[in-house]
Amino acid sequence: MTAQTSSATGLRLLAHHDLGGHGDGMQVLREGPVLYVGHTGTSGMGTSILDVADPEHPVLASQWPAPPHSHTHKVQVAGGLLLVNHEKFPYRGGRPDGHSAGLAVYSLADPLTPRRLAFWESGGRGVHRIVWTGGRYAHLSATPPGFRDRIWVVLDLADPSRPAEVARWWWPGQRTDEDPQWPAGQRYAAHHALLDGSRAYLGYDDAGLVVLDVTDISRPRRIAHLQWDGGSTHTCLPLPSRRLVVATDEQVRDGPDAPQRAIRVIDVSGDQPRVLAVCPHPAAAFAGLPMRFGAHNLHENRPGSYRSERLVFATYFSAGLRVYDLADPARPLEVAHWLPEPPPGQPVAQLNDLFVDGDGLIWVTDRVAGGLYLLAPEPGLARLMAQSRAPAP
Repeated sequence: MTAQTSSATGLRLLAHHDLGGHGDGMQVLREGPVLYVGHTGTSGMGTSILDVADPEHPVLASQWPAPPHSHTHKVQVAGGLLLVNHEKFPYRGGRPDGHSAGLAVYSLADPLTPRRLAFWESGGRGVHRIVWTGGRYAHLSATPPGFRDRIWVVLDLADPSRPAEVARWWWPGQRTDEDPQWPAGQRYAAHHALLDGSRAYLGYDDAGLVVLDVTDISRPRRIAHLQWDGGSTHTCLPLPSRRLVVATDEQVRDGPDAPQRAIRVIDVSGDQPRVLAVCPHPAAAFAGLPMRFGAHNLHENRPGSYRSERLVFATYFSAGLRVYDLADPARPLEVAHWLPEPPPGQPVAQLNDLFVDGDGLIWVTDRVAGGLYLLAPEPGLARLMAQSRAPAP
């Protein structure tokens, strides 16, 4: 399959890879000359590893399937380790047991051929999302036994061969022996937290943004909360020097005419967060298309990647990849976009996750069948990216 561009401003397609015919790409992350990809799970594939020493000619180096009745759609890499989630899949229906639930830890002594060191059993439905950039603690969303839905969990990786839980936090009512403390018809569930020092900014689905004080990692406590109409809050990205958070609400329904899911810019400089602006929504015509249309993932400014507190890179499912300029956070502007032609047999693109590497190259996945795309900025966007690059921490 040769990928084609449908529409673009400021970005061009450099390369495409079909992930060995398993095109349901989910989380993507580059570490040096190696790219790690988790799979949504519909193809049965679990994890793919590509040699990208020559980025325009990625080579599939290793690949293994997910366990039965499970998916392993998230990857995190740092400090010579690869972390991979294990979660029940499909989420609804199917058998209630027989799936794998927890977190796998791999050694990357050979980055192209991981070796499993340990497996942390979470029980329940398993681990959904992982945030780990190295150091001692990994932050997870998981549904352990005794809980209705995902909560926030911290693992200690001081000894990677023996991961150990050190903390958990949940919204009152999530435990099965508690009464739900939210309106009927809503879902209160942790997605993942991104940290700025002692603060964790946690997307909590219909609860919106939850801010936790993690000064004592073993005793997290809620210090702020902000809720808005929209729901399905997914990623809450702090821009520390500007005291801002950029939050996405994930589109979880197929179109046409699914509820709008947007990206908000939030001021967290005071005791109570407040919404400053909503990023421009792509053209209304997308709302009439099948499959998902709406916000999803952000490039998360990981150490070693391209980092900016002005430019925000986001996937928008059928509306492709969007880049926003927050020079004036109250008036965000779209400055670039890229949308592929859908792969054969798929009515629209479903761009799912992205990673902007330290060279400014953008790796993007399609969650259904499109596989992996590599994009490069055109000269104007490349200059803006260079001007807007945050200093190394």
